[in-house]
Amino acid sequence: MGHGQSAVIVIDMITAYDHADAELLLPSAEKAVPPMKRLIERAREVQVPVIYVNDNFGRWRSHHGEILETALAGPRSDLVEPIRPDDDSLFVVKARHSIFYETPLGYLLNQLQVSRIVLCGQVTEQCVLYSALDAHIRHLRVTVPKDAVAHIHADLAEAALKMMQTNMDADIVDSAAVRL
Repeated sequence: MGHGQSAVIVIDMITAYDHADAELLLPSAEKAVPPMKRLIERAREVQVPVIYVNDNFGRWRSHHGEILETALAGPRSDLVEPIRPDDDSLFVVKARHSIFYETPLGYLLNQLQVSRIVLCGQVTEQCVLYSALDAHIRHLRVTVPKDAVAHIHADLAEAALKMMQTNMDADIVDSAAVRL
């Protein structure tokens, strides 16, 4: 899987957008998907692991293929198709906000010898923020491409990005400037 020092983690983007805050999230998601797609493509070109960490939406019998099928059958498949996992993508199912909470992600990153993660996806002021904190306390370097994350509340997203930069020493940059 390449040198393994970095990994791109795509958070909660495999969704049918049928949740309570979807209408508030969609305008931001529509803007974030094109830069996210370019970032994922760059990572794949240089063989940096792309790991999708996605909510199971409380469906405990679901697996990544089923989650993807459901999202692609949804009304906003146009936001899922451009960034869908390929055959080399890794997939971790989560049940709560943090990508680390009771998931095997920490073990996987250790196996891949990853020391720096690039967090893209949604929601900036929720799962991205909490995942950045959990990465920071695990001594992982965190980069958040601010144009490749989507938010529900713009003011909270700005505050979350500032908190990640100030409190967690995260690199907040444009996706084109992300070093892989």
